[in-house]
Amino acid sequence: MNADDVCLSFLVRQAWLNMRSVVDDALAAHDLSVAQYATLLVLDEQPGASVAEVARAVASARQSANELLAGMERAGLVERRPHPQDRRSQKIQLTALGRARLEAARPSVHARESELEAGFDQAQRAVVREWLARMAKASPA
Repeated sequence: MNADDVCLSFLVRQAWLNMRSVVDDALAAHDLSVAQYATLLVLDEQPGASVAEVARAVASARQSANELLAGMERAGLVERRPHPQDRRSQKIQLTALGRARLEAARPSVHARESELEAGFDQAQRAVVREWLARMAKASPA
């Protein structure tokens, strides 16, 4: 089959599922799921994000993000605080345990991703990252 005939969305999905499996294995040692790790990353970069902002950042429905955050709150990884201007909204923060778990897991994830990228040179990795970032921004979400 000609490379131009391959459906890009199918290839991205295959890559994502394969990468998710590898990263999931790395995160298991830190008692985190891929979704929890992604949420910790978002909250590390956007302290005080709302549930809706977390949902958008991790490409999830608001209800799913809310359920995930509830479990993470019970586990002591995040805490919810009232939003000072919007009584219907909450600000989500990492706890000290959440930050520690993120920092402990980050090297494991980076190591596994580096293993996956081992067959590519720096220029190829840069092109793929740029393409993925542009596709993520171009997609209506």
